[in-house]
Amino acid sequence: MAKIPVIIDTDPGIDDFMMLIVGLAHEKIDVRLITTAAGNQEQDKTYENALRMVSYLGKDVEVARGLDRPIFKELETAPDFHGETGTGKVLFPDPVIEGSQRPAISAMYDVIMTSDEPITIVTSGPLTNVGMLLNAHPEVKFNIKKISIMGGAAMGGNVIPTAEFNIYADPDAAELVFRSGVPVVMSGLDATREAYLLESEIEAIREIGTDLAEKVYKMLKFYQEAAEGSPFNVPYFEDVVRLHDACAIAYVIDPSLFRGNFYYVTVERASPLTAGTTFVDYLNTLDMQPNAYVLYDVNRDELVNLFFDALHQY
Repeated sequence: MAKIPVIIDTDPGIDDFMMLIVGLAHEKIDVRLITTAAGNQEQDKTYENALRMVSYLGKDVEVARGLDRPIFKELETAPDFHGETGTGKVLFPDPVIEGSQRPAISAMYDVIMTSDEPITIVTSGPLTNVGMLLNAHPEVKFNIKKISIMGGAAMGGNVIPTAEFNIYADPDAAELVFRSGVPVVMSGLDATREAYLLESEIEAIREIGTDLAEKVYKMLKFYQEAAEGSPFNVPYFEDVVRLHDACAIAYVIDPSLFRGNFYYVTVERASPLTAGTTFVDYLNTLDMQPNAYVLYDVNRDELVNLFFDALHQY
């Protein structure tokens, strides 16, 4: 089976770890590089978390440190949902792998430009690194197959009423990605809110009995408890945990798990009330050519099976 060459750009982060579990385990995916963004936590922590997570999973993949802050706005992190370290109350062992000697954008450029086949970029955090890569080195576009992002929403946000966190965190970078001309797949909240684990499935993770399963269980319970009482959790079931970030890699593995459509997407950056909103023009009011494939539904049962299959491989 020919593997899909992938760069993962991530800001670990609890659900980012769930995405890494799937991406690093699946036989279809060849992870060539992991780069870190500042988002769920500041860059020092997300970079360290990525090194620890990749090492803990027994993988030897280059991990490169990304940019410390968004392009223009101030960095806003999410410790309430991911904890002060980014991993809830779970501690990972010191890494046995070393971080890359080259910064994320240089590493991304080299991997893309030297690949014999187009690279797929999967993102689960703010798009700072990817946006700046495309802005500084537009020549990489010819060898990028697609960018599969977890971010955005057609209807309803999770950090302000209209915006999803990853896009809100760096709207300028997101706009660079959407207008780059590279095919974009948007796994927004419209789809990822349906990518949930039931309480019985969370308990089934613990019953696997491995150290990884125990860590995953504790991280997901932290995430679940952090979301309790959140106004953005209603009416989307309070007793579940969502695998938001896993959708971005799951689409690359098996697009048939999702339903979506092509729309023109732009990012609001000027308004102080709605900055970070992805304007998904599903009514074609702007009469623009579509620039993104926007997901709006997921086969939840099959996504959960994909996640459990990955958990059993470690």
